[in-house]
Amino acid sequence: MMRLLALLLAATLGLQPALADGLTPKAKRELAARNGGVDNDPEYDPATTTRMFRVSPGPSSLPPGQVASRIKDIAQLQSSRDNQLVGYGLVIGLAGSGDSLRNSPFTEQSIRAMLENLGIATEGGSARAKNVAAVIVTANMPPYVQSGARIDIDVSSMGDATSLAGGTLIMTPLKAADGEIYAVGQGAVIVSGFIAQGQAQQLTQGVPTAGRVPNGAIVERSVKAEFDDQSTLTLQLRNPDFSTAIRIADAINDYTSQRFGMRVAGERDSRTVQIRRPNGVSAARFYAEIENLVVESDTPARVVIDERTGTIVIGNDVKISRVAISHGTLTVRITEAPRVVQPEPFSKGETAVEPFTAIDASRPNGRVAVLDGPDLQTLVSGLNRLGVKPDGIIAILQGIKSAGALQADLVLQ
Repeated sequence: MMRLLALLLAATLGLQPALADGLTPKAKRELAARNGGVDNDPEYDPATTTRMFRVSPGPSSLPPGQVASRIKDIAQLQSSRDNQLVGYGLVIGLAGSGDSLRNSPFTEQSIRAMLENLGIATEGGSARAKNVAAVIVTANMPPYVQSGARIDIDVSSMGDATSLAGGTLIMTPLKAADGEIYAVGQGAVIVSGFIAQGQAQQLTQGVPTAGRVPNGAIVERSVKAEFDDQSTLTLQLRNPDFSTAIRIADAINDYTSQRFGMRVAGERDSRTVQIRRPNGVSAARFYAEIENLVVESDTPARVVIDERTGTIVIGNDVKISRVAISHGTLTVRITEAPRVVQPEPFSKGETAVEPFTAIDASRPNGRVAVLDGPDLQTLVSGLNRLGVKPDGIIAILQGIKSAGALQADLVLQ
């Protein structure tokens, strides 16, 4: 009997995780919908699921921002996104600067396929053309573009061609991530770089193996986007910041309260602001009205350093606590001056060479400066007072950050 109870207890405990997990609330609702019933889950609130966001209850009391900007300059609609296109094609008409077919066999295969599509038989022959180059064609299709519109395309060589100057891109289908063709590109390639070569020297200016075809692609299929049917618009900030998102919501609510008698905007996070479109106005007209509203944008204090190019960008709100900095180049000079040592007269000694080394260490321009940056102008003046180059300023800023005196985010690129 005890053994039977132990087996039942073990089975119950083994099934407990499975019973505890069960179905998710979403799975329960889907199962109830398929069975024609309604899920009576107490945690499911239809009003909560239908409400996309919570409108801001009232204006906030934030301090003034840094720069007054329009909403269209600091945010963009989530539905207004580009679509990337890519394709493989051939550029012809090059003056002997195309792919060498021995090193780029795919170019020869593409030439044969193109000629066969044009009804020209190429069996048994060998192509030795030097005026053809295989290229990758890329483009960005803007939102809401319709069939028949023209877009710019970029052309880049993928073989060993030396230059695409003077070439013409032949008909190239451009596909999106779903594998469908949305545009077709063709036209003369414009190359800004050039290459000049002689017997003893070669000069290259820019990148001659990449070019551009302005308005070179015709859109054949538009992306389905029903912008006017959207009841909720989503704004995404280009530079995420909670203060800026709240100011955008407040500016929109102040405008719509006077224009439509209702508050329609609510902030979700530091990057997203959602707006409910009022009734009786199209989405395009409504957004055209609110995108020109001026708000005070804000950004965190940040110092961006690019050590490769020596570029330093310091934000306006960067501050430095009071620190003393010494910066100078240590110069060590080592001089070898061997001396000849003569023996004493009648000492039966030998003349010898004695090594002598002189070491001199100095630190020129070793200045000590006190930096206290309450604003950007004072900080830059203090750094210039040290008389150091950009690489020295980079080292100083890194040292100040390590000391905990830089009141900003240090970004190294």
